[in-house]
Formats: sequence, structure tokens, C-alpha cells
Amino acid sequence: MTSRLIVLLLTLLWVPFASAQSLLDVIDSEIIVETLSESEYSIPVPYQEIELQPVISDVAQTALLRGLDRINGTAQDIVITVGETVAYERLEVTLLACRYPQGDINSDAFAQLIIQDIREEAPRFIGWMFASSPALSALDHPRYDVWVLSCQSS
Repeated sequence: MTSRLIVLLLTLLWVPFASAQSLLDVIDSEIIVETLSESEYSIPVPYQEIELQPVISDVAQTALLRGLDRINGTAQDIVITVGETVAYERLEVTLLACRYPQGDINSDAFAQLIIQDIREEAPRFIGWMFASSPALSALDHPRYDVWVLSCQSS
């Protein structure tokens, strides 16, 4: 009698799992794909290889930066040449390179900078800043903010 009860309990416990698996076997993947492709959330066509052209940029010798003192609320434009270090308040700003899209100096400029607080040993910022997206790569300083405005040819 006990063995019959065990078999009955095991059968009752196993049947829901067996039926769920059999339902998964029955579902045809093509039906799902066709249904999704007809909806507004369609499945994209397999990607096509796109040949990317290298980004060509020109080099400028001068950059125009803007510095902001958040406490005083004052902004100052900083003109700096490549290889030069300029003092802005308690920051030392060094311009390593300034580039812009080929043939259009008025469009998106990007500059490679090193910015260091004179009271600290390690630089606060080392990298590229972009005029079109200043928050993408920004200086992390509690008082000052510096960003790129443009590159200049002379």
C-alpha cells in the first residue's frame, strides 16, 4: 500500500513537468519568428558588413579652452598652444594636442590635456576632451571646470 502511494505521488509530481516539456517541443520556432517580424517590434535583418572609413583630422597648434570657477561664478577663456602649460587659478593646464575634422576648423574640436591642481601631486585629468560632448570626458574637481571650445590654426 505504501509503495502504491509513493508511485502515485511521484506520478502527480512528475506530470506537470513532463507536460511543460512536451509543450516546448511542440512550439515551432518559425511561427514565433513570423509573428515577431509582422509586429512593430520586428527582428532586424542580419547585419551587413559596412566598410568604415578612417576618421581624418587636421592638427591645430592652438586651442581655446574655457575655465569656470564654481565658487566665484566666473568664467575665463584660456588660449593655449601645443606643448605649453598655462596656469588657471590653482590649476596647471598642459595642451598635448588639438585636432579637428579635416577641412572644418569650426566643427567639433578635441584636445589632449593634462590638468593638475598645484596643491596635489597627481594630475586631476589626463586624456582627450571633446568640444561637442564636454561631459563625456570631464575634469573632476570640486571647484574648477575646464572644457574645450575650439582649435585655432594660428
